Amino acid sequence: MQSIPVDTGRLGVLRCAIAPEAKIVNPDTKEVRKDKDGNTVYTVAVTVRQDARRISVIEIAVAGEPKGIEEGQVLKVTGLTAFAWQMGDRHGISFRADTITPASGPPVKGGEAR
Repeated sequence: MQSIPVDTGRLGVLRCAIAPEAKIVNPDTKEVRKDKDGNTVYTVAVTVRQDARRISVIEIAVAGEPKGIEEGQVLKVTGLTAFAWQMGDRHGISFRADTITPASGPPVKGGEAR
């Protein structure tokens, strides 16, 4: 799997769409994914707004539970890396970060402009 560093400064506004959730490996047993050091891996759904109209949602994995993150909050993502993957006929891009922390300011509720 090839890793590609991502310049978050070029992504525009990063906002929490879905608060951190433990990444589940097996839905039947509810087993959670752990990193090589035994830390639980969490995912955060993040909206990426590069211009006034276009918004994309990506899921970013991070080791350890990100603290103080709420839906609607602007985020600071450090050490973001993209990974191209393929399994049979399926393929895509996954994202991993070193840390995800709240940027200054309270979360925005109900689509209010900031």
